[in-house]
Amino acid sequence: MRWNWQRPDWPHFQFEKNRLRDAEAQFLKGSGVVVGAMQHLDKDANQQLVVQLMSQEMVESSAIEGEILDRASVQSSIARQLGFAADRRRSTPAEAGASELMADLYRHYAAPLTDQNLFDWHAMLMNGRRDLDVIGRYRTHTEAMQIISGPIHAPHIHFEAPPSQRVPAEMAQFIDWFNRTAPGGAEPLHAVERAAIVHLWFETIHPFEDGNGRIGRAIAEKALAQSLEAPTLTALAATINAHKKTYYLELHRASETNQVDEWMVWFSQVVLEAQSRTLQNIRFLIEKTRFLDRLRGKLNARQEKVLLRMLAEGPDGFQGGLSAQNYRSITGATSATTTRDLADLVALAALNRTGENRYARYFLCLG
Repeated sequence: MRWNWQRPDWPHFQFEKNRLRDAEAQFLKGSGVVVGAMQHLDKDANQQLVVQLMSQEMVESSAIEGEILDRASVQSSIARQLGFAADRRRSTPAEAGASELMADLYRHYAAPLTDQNLFDWHAMLMNGRRDLDVIGRYRTHTEAMQIISGPIHAPHIHFEAPPSQRVPAEMAQFIDWFNRTAPGGAEPLHAVERAAIVHLWFETIHPFEDGNGRIGRAIAEKALAQSLEAPTLTALAATINAHKKTYYLELHRASETNQVDEWMVWFSQVVLEAQSRTLQNIRFLIEKTRFLDRLRGKLNARQEKVLLRMLAEGPDGFQGGLSAQNYRSITGATSATTTRDLADLVALAALNRTGENRYARYFLCLG
């Protein structure tokens, strides 16, 4: 019996609940801080944050699986899905489908989980795919569902999921548990504990031909949102992607036993880090608004273009700082104009400069 689902105690995951007590308390406290910070955003900034975080989640979740989505296209598609003003940027079928899933999750986080809900998500996520036998339904193939690496003649099996004929019954048990443990359910659980179990359990069943990782992370987001009784803005996928190697290692370890203390502790720390990332994004958006308000009417078109480009990169601007060459590339300005523009931006306290001459680098002066 190599895998957890082959053991007689499946799916009764065992762990010491006291080890999650501090994480649960920190998560609830952090949730209050996030809600308080969001109250400082006006309607437009709030919508901007929602679109930004939702698009980041799907782009990062897809990146974990090796699929690269265009962030701007996903943002535009999500904004349209939610009825916000957006440009008419064209999206690929994959980008449109991923955006539809995130919008559905945001709108209907409080709804009970159902087979049809998961089928719809899978159809959205597999939008445009022609290489799968079954889309919008659980897998039905007779061959083993395995996660493997290495050459075809000598593959290394990282995990083997329950056979397809067991999937409907396994999912029925999983969905019943998910709904019973929701707030207001018969057996409500703490937020972090429930999300950690949800993700591990779903990934073990691996019910679809493809897309299990992305859907499994979406279900974990749904669990967190239900516990907070609000659409979640937790940067879970982005944080997991930052620790992708460890993520797969911890999933593999947990797939071999139903004694899952290490998985629960690791996942709880990921949730807390994700929440911290979300708060950082909210604070950055507040600082960005104040930053641009302070400089309104003081910038020429070139300077404004460069600052907006740096702000689009997030709190730290360009990695390693903005160089004069970066400035010329973005604006097409001459060297002399670039030198004057950058000096003005430093004088306006828009940028901080480090280094001299060709080693000079410029960083956003926020906060």
